[in-house]
Amino acid sequence: MATVPTDLSLTRAHARPIADVLTSLRAEDTGLTGDEAAARLEAVGRNVLPEPKRTPAWLRFLGHFNDTLIYILLAAAAIKAIMGDWLDFWVIVSVAIINAVIGYVQEGRAEKALAGIRGMLSADASVRRDGGWTTIPAAELVPGDLVRLAPGDKVPADLRLTQAHQLRIDESALTGESVPSSKQDEPVAESAGIGDRACMAFSGTIVSGGQGRGIVTGTGAGTEIGKIQALVGDAGSLATPLTKQLAAFGKVLTLVILGMAVVMLLIGKYLHGMELGELTSATIGFAVAAIPEGLPALVTITLAIGVQQMARRRAITRKLPAVETLGSVTTVCSDKTGTLTKNEMTVRRLVTPLGRYETTGLGYQPDGDILDEDGDLASGRDLAALLAAGTLCNDAHIVADGEGWMLVGEPTEGALKVVALKGGATGEAARRIGVVPFDSAHKFMATLNESPDGARAILVKGAPDRLLDRSLTQRGADGSAPLDRAFWEQAVDELSAQGLRVLAGARKPTRAAEVAMDDLQDLEFLGLWGILDPPRPEAIEAIADCHAAGIRVKMITGDHAGTALAISREMGLVGAEGDVRVLTGGELEALSQEQLKDVVRDVDVYARTSPEHKIRIVRALQSHGEVVAMTGDGVNDAPALTRADVGVAMGIKGTEATKEAAEIVLADDNFATIRSAIREGRRIYDNLRKSVVFILPTNGAQSLVILIAVVFGLTLPLTPVQVLWVNMVTAVTLSLALAYEPAEAGIMTRPPRRPGGSIISMRELGFVLAVSFLIGGATLAIFGIVVAAGHDVVYARTEAVTMLALGQLAFLFNCRFLSRSSLTTQVLRGNPVIWWSALALIVFQLIYTYVPFMNALFDSRPLAAQDWLLPLALSVVIFLVVEVLKWLRRR
Repeated sequence: MATVPTDLSLTRAHARPIADVLTSLRAEDTGLTGDEAAARLEAVGRNVLPEPKRTPAWLRFLGHFNDTLIYILLAAAAIKAIMGDWLDFWVIVSVAIINAVIGYVQEGRAEKALAGIRGMLSADASVRRDGGWTTIPAAELVPGDLVRLAPGDKVPADLRLTQAHQLRIDESALTGESVPSSKQDEPVAESAGIGDRACMAFSGTIVSGGQGRGIVTGTGAGTEIGKIQALVGDAGSLATPLTKQLAAFGKVLTLVILGMAVVMLLIGKYLHGMELGELTSATIGFAVAAIPEGLPALVTITLAIGVQQMARRRAITRKLPAVETLGSVTTVCSDKTGTLTKNEMTVRRLVTPLGRYETTGLGYQPDGDILDEDGDLASGRDLAALLAAGTLCNDAHIVADGEGWMLVGEPTEGALKVVALKGGATGEAARRIGVVPFDSAHKFMATLNESPDGARAILVKGAPDRLLDRSLTQRGADGSAPLDRAFWEQAVDELSAQGLRVLAGARKPTRAAEVAMDDLQDLEFLGLWGILDPPRPEAIEAIADCHAAGIRVKMITGDHAGTALAISREMGLVGAEGDVRVLTGGELEALSQEQLKDVVRDVDVYARTSPEHKIRIVRALQSHGEVVAMTGDGVNDAPALTRADVGVAMGIKGTEATKEAAEIVLADDNFATIRSAIREGRRIYDNLRKSVVFILPTNGAQSLVILIAVVFGLTLPLTPVQVLWVNMVTAVTLSLALAYEPAEAGIMTRPPRRPGGSIISMRELGFVLAVSFLIGGATLAIFGIVVAAGHDVVYARTEAVTMLALGQLAFLFNCRFLSRSSLTTQVLRGNPVIWWSALALIVFQLIYTYVPFMNALFDSRPLAAQDWLLPLALSVVIFLVVEVLKWLRRR
């Protein structure tokens, strides 16, 4: 029984003659026998993508507790348990569990991406076994099987084509090509990229036209799509800037709290001789005061609010930290087709023997005009003849689809249909009598059509060089004129230089009842169409905004270099003049990773790229400290989306694999939405930073009050349970208000923030300490003043708690504008949540002060009305002094 050979390099199947492939696979062009196929299936395994190794669910869940801030949160819970405060213990533990649940539900993007890729594989295949054709599950295909392809089939495995009759395969999901690839059976160069391997059909792609047969050269993980699966699994994901910053901040905060607690214990014990029980209570109170247990919840809620607001901008967030990461993006690597462009082929230029024309309108919507060189509406028999050829020698249809239009057929033919409608040529009156179908061997299509008056003509469209070879004359002002081949070749070169795909049209009057290849001679050349997948107008504006924001935009596409360069110039991605370097996949292949790192930041256009190339580009950019957002819609983009700091998938035309690999999914497939999402990410980060700067002085002031009291041997102005009250009341009211702050002016004209570092800078940390001393000092002053006035300690502590709450409320208004003055009427408007949270704080504080059971629970006392005046006055002073500090920082 034959065994499966191992000497065939699957990467070279495209470069070897069919006979060599058959020999290497020990196969015949009549297929395998059932017994031999069964033996091979047992040897190589089923034609399915392997399941990824899965981490047990319980381990993945526990992994979400492996975070320094969560350690702080759990430490706070342990302190509550030690104090016997079980209600607060369970509240804090619940916060930690909720954080873990959110992370657990939203994780696993790589595993879901692999599942999405596996879903692309064909369910069955038409294969020749034991001398006859049969249909089997695609999973049972083996190397050496002979497979048959027909229109609409999903290619079931990687095939080396042995026959290709007008075969065209849509490989956009794999290569990024915007038009179906024409196939043939002759070998190609060994260095050819995936998009140029015309003799191969790849698993997961779709047959759009023609017939074909091929020998299976790769199954399962050995296919090109299997290699992409491996890339997704190996790409790895990076910690976001926010998670890095919070981890670093949490570690520093932990060390500071532990260090200060030890110092306080030593001073209280050996300097003041405090009793161990009293000192322990003070130390616990200090730790509870210093730990910002509400910070993880604050971060999660702020990001969740950002997710909701981004959804209104048609950007769906699948992973919370990605909201903030968008705000720190320094480079956007974008696919071209469907993201920067509409993925709807459009005729942009027309050339006839008598003139040159341009069109308006984009995509398949037949709205727009054809204009002559003076900008006037074009007309004339020369243009009408070219448009008639385009719409009649055509198998596509444009149909209304709700509010838009949909193409039924191939994109190039759809473009010709639409431009004919713009010029008023519907072709409805003519009748088709015969057809010579398109074939990749001769690269044209011809039809025989009859007009209502009985006149017949052969209409031809196809590659310009092939039609010029068959043409004798061209349409002139007074009928036919001799063919000016030099003129047409120059026109073709000009259109091609603009990145346009060029097609030609021709005709020939006849009285024949049918049409054949022999009839396609002595044609009358009608003109040229220049076709392009047009840029989205809103994407042009979005790229300009990104450049203004200091964000580089790089195009990475599977299209040819000329097309990529033309689009990039039109979009303003690169300069309209001068030399622009376009790095192709072949050139990139020749570079080592170190060499790529040297040039990656200087190249903005990459063409003919493969999935491996995209990952290399992303990694090279990240090696320079760039925060990279990668967009894409095809399965070929999934590995790079997984590797990028932020993966952005297209929601409409994107594959499921790509959506699952991404953190952000665009509901409208529009690059302009990325710009809006980046703006939103910057706003969210600003608000998160404001929230952190706001919440820390609460803890700082409380801990300083207790620390100073112990160091100087004073009566504690706050008890641990009162510290908890202030933490809780500010957390549930004031802390969340800043999450709703609108974007500050000029948010998209400043450069991206530097990756790394802490979530607050050293200058901001100094600012936080200064405010902590300010609010803490005011609290100590009030406590001392009230005690000196003859009130008892309990009454004085109630006044101290009131001072902390009102001082934090005053500071909230300072934090609305950290980089500019809050002494403006704007601080009173723009965020109604501020006022609702202030009202809630005051109501809670009144309950704390005057409701009897709260007095018993927190050891508070009702205050006389006049005793509110001093805390209110000091709160205004705090606001004004903080504004002076902000002014000094700006100086």
